[in-house]
Amino acid sequence: MRDGFMTHASGRSTIRAALAMALLGVAACSGPQQLHGVMVDPPRDIGVFSFIMPDGTTLTAPNAGHPTVVFFGYTHCPDVCPTTLADWARAKKKLGAHAAGVQFLFVTIDPERDTPAIADRYAKQFDASFAGVRGDSATTNRLMNAFQVSAARDPSADIANYTVSHSAQAFLVDARGKVVAMYPLGIGWEALAADIETLR
Repeated sequence: MRDGFMTHASGRSTIRAALAMALLGVAACSGPQQLHGVMVDPPRDIGVFSFIMPDGTTLTAPNAGHPTVVFFGYTHCPDVCPTTLADWARAKKKLGAHAAGVQFLFVTIDPERDTPAIADRYAKQFDASFAGVRGDSATTNRLMNAFQVSAARDPSADIANYTVSHSAQAFLVDARGKVVAMYPLGIGWEALAADIETLR
């Protein structure tokens, strides 16, 4: 050792190994963020969608610069939809101030019964900041294709009391408008809350 520096071969090897590990650490940190939901790899760009709200204003999604949470359902749903939105409310409460600017969007896949007012009122039962939207057929189909979800009405049911089979996962869209994770029913609201906080 000279002036506090190692000069022998093993010392140089140790330094090289330490530098290599440091570089690997930088590479790992610069890679994709690890999320608790089912990660969408590569993240999927969904574009921008607009909906007319009951008061005549236009809602644009996703919310530029902030995460957006999206779920496709319908207000007559007996189980999956109310469970999902109740989980959103728990996640939002857990986030507290970290939920500021986050858009929670319930998209109806039952436009025959769910008017814009009905869809929005349904979502707001769970939290006043949630938005329920109904697009026209073209917008709804384009949005469902972008998220790769499906829905099918039960053809044998009564015209007023039919059910709609639909995809049960919620989606997390990052501030760039890309789907980065999905949350199947039962994954737990804590995972969604943690991932939103990661993206903030």
